[in-house]
Amino acid sequence: MAHAILEVTGLHAGYGKAEVLSGLNLTLPRGSVVTVIGPNGAGKSTTLNALMGVLPARGQIVFDGLDVTAATLEDRVMAGLALVPEKRELFGTMPVEDNLVLGGFRPMRQRVAGWRNTLDEVYTLFPRLKERRAQLAGTLSGGERQMLAVGRALMSRPKVLMLDEPSLGLAPLVVREIFRTITALRQTGVSILLIEQNARAALEVADYGYVLETGSIALEGPASDLAGDSRVIDTYLGAKKG
Repeated sequence: MAHAILEVTGLHAGYGKAEVLSGLNLTLPRGSVVTVIGPNGAGKSTTLNALMGVLPARGQIVFDGLDVTAATLEDRVMAGLALVPEKRELFGTMPVEDNLVLGGFRPMRQRVAGWRNTLDEVYTLFPRLKERRAQLAGTLSGGERQMLAVGRALMSRPKVLMLDEPSLGLAPLVVREIFRTITALRQTGVSILLIEQNARAALEVADYGYVLETGSIALEGPASDLAGDSRVIDTYLGAKKG
């Protein structure tokens, strides 16, 4: 098994007095795609917010060999952690290209030579963004906005890319395109933590999966095993009609 780039042990997090995560353990091996699936309200988005430092959390988060449990959101971003939130949170009144360039803050700040070349890589991955580079982000379709959100996160040259429900609210054809991109991303060497309600699509692109139910891991294993597990099929994939 590849060396873990992200190792989470005994993670507790919540909102106010309400604990949502109760002792979560999770491993993301370097260069792999790991998915967390589960019903609404299970704590999937809470997991990402806690890992990103948006929410206070207890437990241990080791990222690329460093304990970042007490690190700020900014420190985690600068260390190479990137989150594409469910709401995408783009600058709607700015052109596509300006949104992407803003995403390059980390390598620019770290004076990484040729960081702007990442823009060409993003355009290769998403040709439609190149076509629309002068268009205001707020006028894009839902699928294009999701591509822009992923592209902006990639501009920071992250070591780990965390995706929160990337297929939410998108047409099936666009969902297929987004998941094709996730498959293509793994060739770039970035490690991906994918939170997704579309369990079937998530398990198809992932190497390993976790099933999260009411704040703790109910089931875990290689994605292909989970996709064939009767408990997962019955609850998340829908029974196949014979």
